[in-house]
Amino acid sequence: MENKNLQFKTNLNCGGCVSKVQADLDNASGVCEWNVDINNSDKILTVKSEGISEDEVIAIIRSKGFKAEPLNA
Repeated sequence: MENKNLQFKTNLNCGGCVSKVQADLDNASGVCEWNVDINNSDKILTVKSEGISEDEVIAIIRSKGFKAEPLNA
C-alpha cells in the first residue's frame, strides 16, 4: 500500500474543533498520523495516509459537522 500525504482545506478553527474529530481520525484505519494547521487561513488538515482515501477522510470530518475539501497542489 502506498503511503502519501493528503491535504484538505477545512473549517476546523480551534483546538476545540480539532478535539471533536481527534478520536475518529486517531482510530481511522489507514491513518498513520495527522495534524491541523489552525494558524493557516485555510485551516489545513494533513493526513499521512496508509491506505485511507480522500473521500474517507472527508466523510469523517463531515460526520462531525465540519467541512473539508481536497487541497489540490
